[in-house]
Amino acid sequence: MESDLAIEAVNTGAAVVPPGPRRPWLVADIGGTNARFGWYDGHSAAVSHVHSVPAAAHAGPAEAAVAYLDDLRTRLGDTWQAPGAAAFAVATAVSGDEVRFTNSGWSFSRRAAAARLGLADLRVLNDFEALALSLPRLAPEQWRDIPGRGAAAAQALPGAALAVIGPGTGLGVAGLVPTAHGYVALPGEGGHATLAPADDFESALLSAARRLHPHVSAERLLSGIGLPVLHAAVCAVRGDAPSAMLSAEDVVERGLAGHDAACVQALDSFCALLGSFAGSVALTLGARGGVYIGGGIVPRLGPRFFASRFRERFEAKGRFESYLQAIPTRLIVDTLAALAGCAAALES
Repeated sequence: MESDLAIEAVNTGAAVVPPGPRRPWLVADIGGTNARFGWYDGHSAAVSHVHSVPAAAHAGPAEAAVAYLDDLRTRLGDTWQAPGAAAFAVATAVSGDEVRFTNSGWSFSRRAAAARLGLADLRVLNDFEALALSLPRLAPEQWRDIPGRGAAAAQALPGAALAVIGPGTGLGVAGLVPTAHGYVALPGEGGHATLAPADDFESALLSAARRLHPHVSAERLLSGIGLPVLHAAVCAVRGDAPSAMLSAEDVVERGLAGHDAACVQALDSFCALLGSFAGSVALTLGARGGVYIGGGIVPRLGPRFFASRFRERFEAKGRFESYLQAIPTRLIVDTLAALAGCAAALES
């Protein structure tokens, strides 16, 4: 009998090899809006049987994982084996047993989740830590170059640090630094760093946003929860009549359609501010191996993003403009890349 869950077999393009705990493995990328689950059985080179569920559909990650595994057991039949380990990439800071999500109502105990799922090993890592771990595994078809303004193409410095930034429900930031034993991911909460303006218009935007939020972090404007705030700030600076706050989806749709001047300007400001923020992250981490853009918002902007001021503002750092001109920027187009990063975490 066909299950109600539509599980899709997806190749993330990432090779996963021993060592690591006993396979198969359950991997999950759990954001503020959706949770994606995947399966690595050790017989193929990729995570498969990927399924996404809205966070609102279950009481917590463990309950969502149980539903996923129950359905997968039915589908696999005699070939089913219970997972020996799991890795959950979560959209929040990870510390201690209790995990509470920043932008959703979900929370869970790591020990209780491992016991409920019958796991000998449950790794919990920040979602952008997982995405950072996936970067060395990405194939060219999994990203697109965001070209610079100069005639010469930017070139990644071999063996240098990398960074990843992702506007989704929130704004994730992580780094990947080389060591004598390979790359090590640097999880952090860089999305909550204070956002800086680059001109008078952006200063006015931040001033308007501070009427709603005393601390205007990068996430307050450069994320799914931030786009409505950014649009409201644009309207305030333009002197437009106050209206009901739009959703992020409405801002994107109206801005791309080009029929709403405030939404168009909000998208333009989003791309410019994101470029400036990405340049600051590159300088902070010394990410001369490249800066990657993840998350679900930027891919939706399509050609508009590539025609935006993102790269111009990425490079616009005064005396360090030439430093940044040499750093490649890339848009991750594989939305499942973090699952490969979870598998990489289990290998270690």
